[in-house]
Amino acid sequence: MSIGVIGAGAFGTSLAVALARADKNVLLWSRSNAKTMQSARCNAGYLPEIAFPESLMVTEDLAGLQSCEANLLVIPAQQTDSFLADHPLPNAPLILCAKGIDMASGALQTQIVARHSTATLAVLTGPSFAADIARGLPTALTLACDNGKVGQQLQHLLSTPRLRLYLSDDPLGAQLGGALKNVIALACGMTIGAGLGESARAAVLTRGFAEMQRVGVAMGARPETLQGLSGLGDLTLTCGSAKSRNFAMGLAIGQGNLPDAGATVEGVATAKAVAKTITVDTPIADAVSAIIDQKISLGDAMDALLSRPLKQE
Repeated sequence: MSIGVIGAGAFGTSLAVALARADKNVLLWSRSNAKTMQSARCNAGYLPEIAFPESLMVTEDLAGLQSCEANLLVIPAQQTDSFLADHPLPNAPLILCAKGIDMASGALQTQIVARHSTATLAVLTGPSFAADIARGLPTALTLACDNGKVGQQLQHLLSTPRLRLYLSDDPLGAQLGGALKNVIALACGMTIGAGLGESARAAVLTRGFAEMQRVGVAMGARPETLQGLSGLGDLTLTCGSAKSRNFAMGLAIGQGNLPDAGATVEGVATAKAVAKTITVDTPIADAVSAIIDQKISLGDAMDALLSRPLKQE
């Protein structure tokens, strides 16, 4: 039996490499350059310095995933609905790895996938950079599944000596933590890019975490889920490193540069989804969305946040 990885971007490739390095048979699906990667034994576009282990095979044929024990879906969150409409997947357990809320509908990844598949779903999320996983650096993630038996099976299947998975039965909270922290990472990047200082970033991160918890509880997530790897852990990682795409884009915006429309930065769409669909108080997400849409300047957004009524923490 083998593990399928659908999506050969940086994160999908890194997971495939990590699993194959642990002597698991892995089939990596790529939309366009499977033959090149299979021949070169690396993904030159994303992780050129990482050689593929022998047990990692690359394919452009989704039918090849029929025999896999489980499949990881690692494509951008905003493409999930259209991808699944065009590419029916096998009914094996499906692990969702994208961190984002659908901008058009406000739906989470599990809700989108459930429209297209009856497979048992799990969510893999937490503090991780693709390059770290691919290099074999120690990483701990959350694996969330509301089917306890399947969750335990997947936990053992996908864990490696360097990739430690902690099991949760709160997929809703795990998804919200992974998606919402991207918005706060954008805000932290903007803060540093604008020269507002480390103290201001710490304030944005802390109040952003409070905002994440407020949204999560209102939507039915458990607070302890957001306090774990999928929430606070991921938030801590992505709000302080330029290796985070969301922090890096926020940094560029804070320095006065327009965002790259072609870049996959999940926090941009999630900020807009939160501002449009979430009814609880989300001042940071609202400000990030307005700044990205150029409806308000960063300076005016900061003035608005600082002029909010004083209250207890």
